[in-house]
Amino acid sequence: MANKLSKLSLSFSMLLGLSAQAADLKVGDMAPDFNLQATNGKTYQLSDFKDKQAVVVAWYPMANTSGCTIECLSLIKEGHLIREYDVSYFMASVDPLEDNMEFAEETDADFPMLSDPSKKAAEAYGVLNFLGVAKRWTFYIGKNGQILQIDKDIQPKTAAPDIAKNLAKLKVDKKS
Repeated sequence: MANKLSKLSLSFSMLLGLSAQAADLKVGDMAPDFNLQATNGKTYQLSDFKDKQAVVVAWYPMANTSGCTIECLSLIKEGHLIREYDVSYFMASVDPLEDNMEFAEETDADFPMLSDPSKKAAEAYGVLNFLGVAKRWTFYIGKNGQILQIDKDIQPKTAAPDIAKNLAKLKVDKKS
C-alpha cells in the first residue's frame, strides 16, 4: 500500500511539475514546434510557417461536444473575418484523428483540425488539464515563431470575430 501511494505521489508530482513547466509559456516566448496530422489529410509543422505567416492555434477539449461544436461553427460561419489576415488557423485537440475527421465532416469545417493523441504538443503548450483533455485556449504566433498572445477566456459563440479582433490588435498583416 505504501509503495502504491509513493508511486501515486511521484506520478502526481511529475504531472504537476510538467504542467507548471508548460504553463510557463508567455507572450514573447518561442512557440513550441509541433508536427500534427490534420483532418484535411496533411501534416502541419509550426516551423514550416516561420518567416512566412502568422499562426493561430485554437485548442479545444473534445470533438463533438457542445462548446467545441459552437466554437467550430463560429469559425466556419465567420471564418471570412480571420481569412482577411495573413494567417493560418487551426483548431487542435488531443482527440484521435478519426474523431476529428468525423467532427470536421459533421460540421463542414473549412479549415484544418489538428490531432495530438500523444498529447505531447498539448503538454508543450500547457493546455493539458487534469482530465487529460486540452483547455480551451487560443495561441497567436507571429511569423518569427514568437507567442504574440495567449487567450484563456474563449467565448465559443464569438470565437471567429474575437480571433479577428485580436489579429487586428496584434497588427497582423492583412492579405493584400
